[in-house]
Amino acid sequence: MTSNDFKVNELVSRAKQNDLEAFEELVVLYQDKLFGQCYQLTRNYDDAQDLAQEVFVRAYRRLDSFRQRADLGTWLYRIAVNTFLNSRRREPDVPPISLDATIDTDDGEMMRQVAATTENPLEELEQRELRALLDTGLEKLSPEFRAVLVLREFEEYTYDEIAETLDCSLGTVKSRLNRARRALKEELVGLLGAGE
Repeated sequence: MTSNDFKVNELVSRAKQNDLEAFEELVVLYQDKLFGQCYQLTRNYDDAQDLAQEVFVRAYRRLDSFRQRADLGTWLYRIAVNTFLNSRRREPDVPPISLDATIDTDDGEMMRQVAATTENPLEELEQRELRALLDTGLEKLSPEFRAVLVLREFEEYTYDEIAETLDCSLGTVKSRLNRARRALKEELVGLLGAGE
């Protein structure tokens, strides 16, 4: 056990005794990573902020149920995935906004413009197009498929960690991941074919 693990365990123990400062320290320790994970799930900055905030609220309310044998980061992410999946089941899908679409203003229509942030605009454009293609493909997947792909491919969780996070068997994780990869590949092939 590392010194960081001891610190986290101490903070969790204090937070379970209603020590708000201890819980705030836990939030500071985990907020950046959790936000990144939430962004991978939601694909939207504002939604990721909302999801991360909801996760910390739920974690605080359920802190007594956290077994300190488990990793706090995995527990928080499990809450994030479950909260995300539950919210997606309740909400209708909202189509993404295209950067090619015009914006209506008082002066008429305007094209969206994206400024280059690197020294090589062509390389940046290619990266953006690839990322947009991947984002679009991910958005078309079911929330369950998206969650398992994000855990494995973006967050680099092991199969065992995914099974623990999603509260399912190892076989289910492998099967779902295989089907999710296939579904994403089909979506990407379809998107590439549509662009020709």
